[in-house]
Amino acid sequence: MDYLRKMKGTTQSPPRVGFREICWSWIGGLLGIAAVGYLNDRLFEGSDYMLIIGSFGASAVLVFGAIKSPLAQPPNLIGGHLISALIGVSAYMLLHPWIWLAAAVAVATAIAAMHATKTLHPPGGATALIAVIGGDKIHKLGYLYAFMPVTAGALILLLVALIVNNIPKTRRYPEFWI
Repeated sequence: MDYLRKMKGTTQSPPRVGFREICWSWIGGLLGIAAVGYLNDRLFEGSDYMLIIGSFGASAVLVFGAIKSPLAQPPNLIGGHLISALIGVSAYMLLHPWIWLAAAVAVATAIAAMHATKTLHPPGGATALIAVIGGDKIHKLGYLYAFMPVTAGALILLLVALIVNNIPKTRRYPEFWI
């Protein structure tokens, strides 16, 4: 029974955020993903390279919508994605005959490595998973995937987050760098 009681929770839901906060989060998300997507189209259209991956959508939620969260800070954004990408590529290379196992090992190992390096960033789990299940275009990149699109795209999101999140007097980003 104690086990089931833990699932009840211990606190109430946090309060709603204000309209201005919603607007700034929307603006940041729009500009961050637009910047990565636009540069992807301008620089890599018709090539085997890319700059945008699905896990950046979740990163945008954190760096524009939860800017005070430790999970949204620059070391977590950049380090979490980079570490997870390297692990995901390695898992695919070692275990590609068993995609289900490669996927599980990639995500679990990425979680452990992010914890160990103090770079926990939940979208990193998706970045590791994309390295395994992303298809031929991703697999052909090999370890380059960790740098392009992953680190380069995360750096673009960070740049936009630094600019947008510091425009209003009520917001400050980041909370820490190290």
